[in-house]
Amino acid sequence: MSLDDKIKNSAKDIAGKAKGGLGDVTGDEQLKTEGKVNQAAASAQDALSDAKDAAAEKAGKVADKAKGFINGLKK
Repeated sequence: MSLDDKIKNSAKDIAGKAKGGLGDVTGDEQLKTEGKVNQAAASAQDALSDAKDAAAEKAGKVADKAKGFINGLKK
């Protein structure tokens, strides 16, 4: 995950916490819900980014093994 993505997700999470807290204080259920949605969206984006990073890492390892195999066949 890029630093820019981490910052954006952290900002979304913080904004969600702030909205939720304000909703708690004011008794505004819609604001509380929006806060929870923002936090869930930030968490989901973090998980997606982590999964993409893991998939890219695995793909790189597979590609390296395939290159090694092909190079072994050329000898």
